[in-house]
Amino acid sequence: MDTEQNDHPATHTLTVVMPVYNEEASLRGCAMSWVEMLTGLGIDHELLILDDGSRDGTPAVVAELMKVPTVRGITKANEGHGPTILRGYHEGVASSEWVFQVDSDDEIPASAFPAVWAAREGHDAVLGRRTGRVQSRGRKAISLVARLTTRLLYGSSISDVNVPYRLMRSDVLAPIIAAIPDDTFAPNVVISGALARSGASLCEVAVPHHHRQTGAVSIVGLRAMKAAARSLVQSVRLSRSFR
Repeated sequence: MDTEQNDHPATHTLTVVMPVYNEEASLRGCAMSWVEMLTGLGIDHELLILDDGSRDGTPAVVAELMKVPTVRGITKANEGHGPTILRGYHEGVASSEWVFQVDSDDEIPASAFPAVWAAREGHDAVLGRRTGRVQSRGRKAISLVARLTTRLLYGSSISDVNVPYRLMRSDVLAPIIAAIPDDTFAPNVVISGALARSGASLCEVAVPHHHRQTGAVSIVGLRAMKAAARSLVQSVRLSRSFR
């Protein structure tokens, strides 16, 4: 059963969606770096942490973070990264003018956010473009296929289509996620394509990517290839919803 801590806020300028799975070691530091950054920028915000059925000590860390007034937490059964992101997006568009998604592994730091936030003027979405990212050949191939797929199916010129560092205006994002099934494996790929197809004003901002210091990537090897194939099939099918 899903549980939620803290009352649902009224209207905010920004909701930061942070999906979490087994990130006990990094979550506290990562979350607080975001609270401090957003508070320092004077942004009326909520940090929405969604625990996707973690099996380590993550739930206890989430409960501790709930003591911070701007942090809201949802603990739910494991559904996967994509469905968790979508859950956060639906929550975010209902409560804030802007929605931003970032992962909890701290691979892209909060210190890169001011440039993204500043670039929102005149744009409907600002997507990070990871620099310094070290990938295996398999991961590079998966990223290339995702980029070419969104270019061919949606007419997107976005270079980092699955980046987990993206700021989107809620009134633009809301109709897009309404057309995406809750069980979509890689919704950010589809959203990147749909944003381009919709004619939304987009820009990309270079952001540094650091190798994770704790935890491990949960989908590797053959599982990663199967996941990529699943994402491709879903992207093709969903492209028909954004004509």
